[in-house]
Amino acid sequence: MSYKVAVVGASGNVGREMLQILQERDFPISTIHALASSRSAGQGVAFGEKDLIIEDLAKFDFAGTDIVLSSAGAKISAEFAPRATAAGAVVIDNTSHFRTDPDVPLVVPEVNPHAIADYKKKGIIANPNCSTIQMVVALKPLHDAAKIKRVVVSTYQSVSGAGKEAMDELFNQTRAIFMNGSPTPVQFKKQIAFNAIPQIDVFMDDRRTKEEWKMDVETKKILDPKIKVCANCVRIPAFIGHAEMINVEFERELSALQALSILQKAKGITVIDLEAEMEFVTPVEIQGEDNVFISRMRDDPTVDYGINFWCVADNLRKGAALNAVQIAELLIRDYLKK
Repeated sequence: MSYKVAVVGASGNVGREMLQILQERDFPISTIHALASSRSAGQGVAFGEKDLIIEDLAKFDFAGTDIVLSSAGAKISAEFAPRATAAGAVVIDNTSHFRTDPDVPLVVPEVNPHAIADYKKKGIIANPNCSTIQMVVALKPLHDAAKIKRVVVSTYQSVSGAGKEAMDELFNQTRAIFMNGSPTPVQFKKQIAFNAIPQIDVFMDDRRTKEEWKMDVETKKILDPKIKVCANCVRIPAFIGHAEMINVEFERELSALQALSILQKAKGITVIDLEAEMEFVTPVEIQGEDNVFISRMRDDPTVDYGINFWCVADNLRKGAALNAVQIAELLIRDYLKK
């Protein structure tokens, strides 16, 4: 069995990663289309050893398409997704537009694969925010063991989460500084090179950023609505890879050693303990990796039942493209059998 697949936003960071991962994992494809705006139409994009010619999303006919993987911006998804589902396709959307829709499942395969069944309501499955994905992969087995009451997370997020232009800005600003030039901010409000910016997305009425709000509401929807989440999101001058320092408070006792043992057995997680040669991992070291990496696990002596740990993942892979492809794999295995 094979499927007609379309990738929307194929010219962007995540779209290119989706195409690469589809090829790497030998997804059963009969026909594949790379779609983007008219500005990118006609350009080539790699798919394995061959190049695909990018087609204009506005003109594309979705008739006969089985699965659409999308990462082209919330406004674009709002416009094209209903057109794709009306033609019979299932849309797996990586933008923020559908994540809080009660009729659209928000899925991380290691955490809530059963939620995929609800795709039939609108023909859409939402991919969570990159920072949420890696966190809930780590939290799920711990929540099963001791029930989480509260999470305090501080993120250190790479510029690739803001797109190719943001990566270019970091490169250009870094070069400008070394050449005695002016590191002019364009994509970010302030200089990103050799700096840290405590704002990701817009500020909201409650003074949180929208990224911090996303981590809260998405964790509740995916894992448990009773979990309290306090998120603090920071953009740092790294190109790829998000890191998070996570503090977890449980309803009952769970020591750091017990948590390590649980996570070592969990799917999609690699534990690097202090006793290992690496001691801990950093974003640079996990680029291109599929798993979520956990290190620096320790007890929190300030609460009755609490732990702290460091969580790192490739935001373009597990934080976006890989998670979407894993959803598609479960979709064809359990729901779209031909």
